[in-house]
Amino acid sequence: MTPFIKKKEVKKDWYLIDAENAAVGRLASYISKVLRGKNKPTFNPHIDNGDFVVVTNIDKIKFTGKKLQNKKYYKHTGHPGGIKETTPEKLSEKKPGEALKLAVKRMLPGGVLGKKQLTKLKIYSGSDHPHSSQNPKIIELDKLNNKNIVRN
Repeated sequence: MTPFIKKKEVKKDWYLIDAENAAVGRLASYISKVLRGKNKPTFNPHIDNGDFVVVTNIDKIKFTGKKLQNKKYYKHTGHPGGIKETTPEKLSEKKPGEALKLAVKRMLPGGVLGKKQLTKLKIYSGSDHPHSSQNPKIIELDKLNNKNIVRN
């Protein structure tokens, strides 16, 4: 049985992921596991024992196939006839990290705990970030699985 840990005993690590040429879905899947704490032996679904994740080079992320043009994101303004749709191509022009953030958000539980876990995701466009003082552990996606990187 998984040992229950208290809130004070939870140790949160920092991880750094370079998203250059990374497939969005595979990257989001790995990030959501780390944010929830499923990579730890002390995982409990009702406790926030996940780690912080810093993602750099988000502007160089890749979609496989024709998803960049054909995939649709929908949102509703709340007014009658107020449904809006956009593609990842248009979304990345305005907000470069929003496509990855939406993918990770939809893989986390919907509720207060999921929102709290999503705040531990830090996304940056360039290769530099302000979290170097936390000494993040570098995760190389291509070493985990060669399908995580899109080679075109």
